Amino acid sequence: MNYMPGTASLIQDIDKKHLVLLRDGRTLIGYLRSIDQFANLVLHQTVERIHVGKKYGDIPRGIFVVRGENVVLLGEIDLEKESDTPLQQVSIEEILEEQRVEQQAKQASEKLKVQALKERGLSVPRADTLDEY
Repeated sequence: MNYMPGTASLIQDIDKKHLVLLRDGRTLIGYLRSIDQFANLVLHQTVERIHVGKKYGDIPRGIFVVRGENVVLLGEIDLEKESDTPLQQVSIEEILEEQRVEQQAKQASEKLKVQALKERGLSVPRADTLDEY
């Protein structure tokens, strides 16, 4: 088969299990059911996978429509190697709690960093005042 440029080359990946990394940092795993010329995706039996350290948890999301501009990475999952992971699967509640603790630690670290810079006479612009792009 000849190479087809752009999203048309993904036609052969329909009905296969894929991992999708989104621009906001979320990771989705599901079966690719549809794609268009803008790389908009429809995923079926989707789960949102959250990683914290060496643990992960899957939150069921069902059918998920992803706008193409939000896709950072799209890759097929090798079903034979899928279970060969060094990570430990935990419950949704446990992974969400660990994620919350990790985010609080990160915020505390960021506050200390900003405070240290202020003591040295430097100022850091707040993240919410910067452009996302």
